[in-house]
Amino acid sequence: MIRVRQIKISVDSYFDLKKECAKRLNISVSDIKTLKINKQSLDARKKPKLYYIYELDVELINEEIVLKRNDKDVIKTPNEKYDICISGIKKINNRPVIVGAGPAGLFCAYFLSILGYKPIIIERGECIEKRVKTVEQFWEKGILNINSNVQFGEGGAGTFSDGKLNSQIKDKKFRIKKMLEIFADCGAPKEILYLNNPHIGTDLLRNIIINMRKKIISYGGEFRYNTCLTDVLIHNNKVIGIEVNNNKKIDCDVLVLALGHSAHDTFEMLLKREININSKPFAVGVRIQHAQSLIDENQYGRLNHNLKPASYKLTYKSSSGRGVYSFCMCPGGYVVNASSDSNRLVINGMSNHNRDSGNANSAIIVTVNDKDFGSKPLGGVKYQQKIEEQAYKLGNGLIPVQLYQDFKSKKTSSDFKTVKPKFKGEYIFSDLSNLFNKDIYNSLIEGIEYFDNKIKGFASSDSIIAGVETRTSSPIRINRNENYECNIKGIYPCGEGSGYAGGITSSAVDGMKIAEQIASIYKI
Repeated sequence: MIRVRQIKISVDSYFDLKKECAKRLNISVSDIKTLKINKQSLDARKKPKLYYIYELDVELINEEIVLKRNDKDVIKTPNEKYDICISGIKKINNRPVIVGAGPAGLFCAYFLSILGYKPIIIERGECIEKRVKTVEQFWEKGILNINSNVQFGEGGAGTFSDGKLNSQIKDKKFRIKKMLEIFADCGAPKEILYLNNPHIGTDLLRNIIINMRKKIISYGGEFRYNTCLTDVLIHNNKVIGIEVNNNKKIDCDVLVLALGHSAHDTFEMLLKREININSKPFAVGVRIQHAQSLIDENQYGRLNHNLKPASYKLTYKSSSGRGVYSFCMCPGGYVVNASSDSNRLVINGMSNHNRDSGNANSAIIVTVNDKDFGSKPLGGVKYQQKIEEQAYKLGNGLIPVQLYQDFKSKKTSSDFKTVKPKFKGEYIFSDLSNLFNKDIYNSLIEGIEYFDNKIKGFASSDSIIAGVETRTSSPIRINRNENYECNIKGIYPCGEGSGYAGGITSSAVDGMKIAEQIASIYKI
């Protein structure tokens, strides 16, 4: 099989990939036995002229003849197989325990299960079927379950997001490819295997998680929902078990901490058990909504209803030196109330697979660090909580919203204009400028005005601002060594909540790394 790169085709033309590939290789279509898309991306550098760029894996009748032409974009298809096996010699006495059923925990559990370790997965929230109903009740009636919500529950925080699967991490062992294959095997659209910026969408992701759970159980894994880690049992600097729900003990000599970034109470408990934790930088800000058509016209140079809703990625350095950037951009999405604590309010963005709400939204956030919240391990957590408490009071429990022009003028809006709001959860007009100190507020204004140079209309007066966005990444890092263990032997910090990932893909990959490490040390 050979790989053919840089096949460029206008999005406006009707095309047959086999014919285009044969033309590129100067062979007959009948010489192509099989063809599979390895990558597809959109080239908009010469907008409004737009092109698809394909990378194809094809099986030919005379592959060696084609390869002898020494075309740099025609190569032998490389081996991109991911492998994991048990190589450890140390006997594991108890089943591994994984705390958290987000992407890090699920993928760690998946591979430990297929290797025969039969892990126990504890999750403070509900299974996805019940969790969805609980979250919808919160959005409709404001009834918050502090253990099962947009942040907590099977699937993790990413379940109620856009389901984006892109990542900037290096992947020499093809873990991402394997992750995508598992998602596809569990029901995700096959296009995620080759699209440049794949996404699943919150509506499809739910069933995929259910199917993944079923596979883990079929291999011997066990899920325990409504089960919160409340203590870690340690003897001679080694984990020997955990306590859950303040009353039940589970013996274990391997504990994976696949915590979410919002597990503030768990962070406090771990710190009391003298597990090494440091604060780390993160970012805070607002979420901005525009008409999706505005983004499409800017990014594509025209409206084209045959293309997927456009996204963007924007960065800026403010006059005070702070980074300002877009985060978790959701084409055709909704702004959602993502609160997980009583009397605190935080928002996020989400999209369904079709991205068809008519609005685009993205967090616009400003970096914060220990100069803002001090050097204490949980300084960032306290900083988050303070802003979220102010947001809750500002909106009296509802999402505080404001037109961008009024945000600049520091006055409360009275009505929406051409952009109509798309929210999950009730909202109320407020003055969000009061949520931030002068430096962060000015950085937000500077950033949004600068982004208007990149996307015309970004800083338009009718753009809708909502607050507050604080859960951009974990405010802590649980320190781990080269063997992925923290200072207590047998404990493996993992994923976004522990400070080693950001998003579904990197969290899943970190979970895979932990499974690999456990399999390299322990045998069943």
